[in-house]
Amino acid sequence: MQIQKICVVGVGTMGSQIAIVCAKGGYRTVIVEKSQELIEKGMKGIQAFLGGQKKRGKLDQGTMEKTLSLISSDRDLGNAVSDIDLIIEAVYEDIALKKTIFEKIDAASPQNAILATNTSTLWVAEIAGATKRPENCIGTHFLIPAALTPLVEVVRGPVTSDKTHETTLKFLESCGKGTVTVADSPGFVINRLYLPMVNEAFFALETNLASAEEIDLSCKKGLGFPLGPLAAA
Repeated sequence: MQIQKICVVGVGTMGSQIAIVCAKGGYRTVIVEKSQELIEKGMKGIQAFLGGQKKRGKLDQGTMEKTLSLISSDRDLGNAVSDIDLIIEAVYEDIALKKTIFEKIDAASPQNAILATNTSTLWVAEIAGATKRPENCIGTHFLIPAALTPLVEVVRGPVTSDKTHETTLKFLESCGKGTVTVADSPGFVINRLYLPMVNEAFFALETNLASAEEIDLSCKKGLGFPLGPLAAA
């Protein structure tokens, strides 16, 4: 299976960044939100990010224009996914909402389409259980900020097929992302390692070991993080 067209459901902080990753990778990308206001807010965020990258010399005008030209929008989820190869759900961490979205996507998208969730904490298998094709479902945990971080945590559910897994890896690699594949378990690997550090960062702040700015700077400059834990939280 060859991925040609992507749909990103939910255009908040994560969804808008994921859309940038897909479009910069050369893929036609449809963003879906429930209101025109949210779509416009998401597009403004995308434009602002790309403009900032251009201003910093990280992106040229041609690449910015091409990336934006590949992004379109739709408020109708069923219509948006009707001819899509890969759907990436990026709404907030509400299991009921994610399952409802997956059920709707399952009913409206091509039978060979891959259904991916960007969940960072929930069971992929439970979300996939809302569909009639759990073998086509997979977790793609993008990290904050998704357009800049070099890695995506790929989560195989218990029945995720080899084809779904391999196609997803190839897609992410074509977008310039490295990948690690992990088993399906709440928090996966990265958050299990990262969240204790966030807790320690808040403890350091509460006990006046350092200011929030100094704690975040320590992680950015000392540990090489693109974003400090307090800023990310």
